[in-house]
Amino acid sequence: MSRSTDWIPALWRDTFEELLYDDNELDYGDQWSLSFNYRQTDTITREEKRRGWKVYCHCAYGHFKCGSCHKTWPSARVVVLFRYRLRSEPGQGRGTVIIRPFGQACRRCQDDEFDLPGFTKKEVQHALLRLFGKIRKNCYGEDDDDDDNDGSSACSTKVWTKPHEKALCEACRMGICCQDE
Repeated sequence: MSRSTDWIPALWRDTFEELLYDDNELDYGDQWSLSFNYRQTDTITREEKRRGWKVYCHCAYGHFKCGSCHKTWPSARVVVLFRYRLRSEPGQGRGTVIIRPFGQACRRCQDDEFDLPGFTKKEVQHALLRLFGKIRKNCYGEDDDDDDNDGSSACSTKVWTKPHEKALCEACRMGICCQDE
């Protein structure tokens, strides 16, 4: 599964639960849940802000496979949008995380169909650990050690991919791509 091109929600859900419950990444006594919303944006309304919603946009390394011609390609600029909040008082609350991966269109097909990315488990862990750092800071008042970083993927080896093509990037079209980071 080291180069999966399939979007696997179970990989995200299982890794989230491993980090949360086995590794105690958010050890505050609150219950956290993870879900997916493939239409959410990075915009938070005044009402959502009042209810405690926050947004974290993560730039990750992933692989794509065209649903039409089956061409595959890597990208170091895959946007994963997290929306999260903690309801009630810490220690007896319920936390919610909603994930949206952004797709890319195939250069060969040029059909405006956005294929969802596939990720390695290591990349999913990295993205979720960054998210947990934001949650600890914004929901529990801890310092965020990663504030100096740009939020992008920190794979141990530099991965060279072709230049980012804004016309083929769903996040670019919505104005939230991490391409400039």
